[in-house]
Order: sequence, then C-alpha cells, then structure tokens
Amino acid sequence: MRKENMIQSVVMVMLAVTVLAMSVGFAAFNQTLNINGKATFSKATWDVHFDTDSFSETSTIKSDKAKLQVGNTAISYEVTLPKPGSTYSFTVNAKNYGTIDAALKKITITPVLTEDQKKFISYEVNYNGTKYEATTDNLDIALAGDSTGNGNGATHPVVVTITYKMPTEATALPQEDVTLDMTVALDYEDKAN
Repeated sequence: MRKENMIQSVVMVMLAVTVLAMSVGFAAFNQTLNINGKATFSKATWDVHFDTDSFSETSTIKSDKAKLQVGNTAISYEVTLPKPGSTYSFTVNAKNYGTIDAALKKITITPVLTEDQKKFISYEVNYNGTKYEATTDNLDIALAGDSTGNGNGATHPVVVTITYKMPTEATALPQEDVTLDMTVALDYEDKAN
C-alpha cells in the first residue's frame, strides 16, 4: 500500500510538472499583433443647383418679368405664345457646387401632351446636348463634384423650349386659348448609387 501511495505521488508530481511545462510551452508560443491608426474624414458637401447667373431667355418671346423667378432649385415662368411659329426658350446651367459626385437619374416632363396638342405644341428639354420630349428614367449622367471644395464642379446646360407649331392642317389649331402647366424635374442622386 505504501508502494502504491508512493507510485501515486510520483505520478501526480509528474503529471503536475507536465501540465506546468505544457502551459509554459504554450505561453512561449503566444503572440499578439496590434494595428493602430487614425482616419480623418474630410468635409463633404452635397450641393447640386442651378447657376442662376447663367440663366438667359434665348428666344424673341420673353416671359412676363413679374412672374419670372429664377432660384437655386426652381425656375418659374409665364409666357404667352401668340401665334404659330412663336417659340419661348431659356438656358440655365445645372452645376455641382459640392464635393460629392452626382448623377442625373431621371427627367420628368409634364404634362404628357395629347395627340391633338402635339399637332401644334412642341415641349422639349435639352440636357447637356441630348433632347428629351417625355419623362425618361434609368439615366446615369454624371455631374462631377469638386474634390477641392471650391465649388468648381461640373456644369451641364439645360435648355427648355416651347414652340407653337404650325400644324399640317388648319383644323388642328386650337379654337380657344390653351393654357398648360408645364414642368420639368431633374432628379439627381449621388454617383455611388
């Protein structure tokens, strides 16, 4: 029994030494890797609007000056086209004054002209050299921002033209005054989307 106790004691001591050696051995192979850094995020701005200084009426028919309003995000006009051949047109630049790149995603043009109205009315928007006569979505026309933050981003000309056309037949002319509320909406999103 004494011999068994002695063997048990020796085995326990050896087991304790083995466990101790293993834990020291594992600790000897332990390594921690650290990553430290600092990130600075520069000021970013979203600022797409009309360059009001670029606005010009480019036709012989002028809008009622009392009702003409040219703002950063909206232009309102009222005009009378007296006879076939009359045209009202204006040009204004859409500009990205911000640092975030923008993209024109949709042009909404209302109203949708009836077939009878199309015989004597032409309503179109020319955006950066491309003509649109109806609502168009799924666009992706870049309007780059200014990475320097100085407001020198890209500029795209917008030309709106309304024409009282001479129809092929006199019966297509309106028999009374026709007044239409005409709108154009230019929808921009950040270029990342």
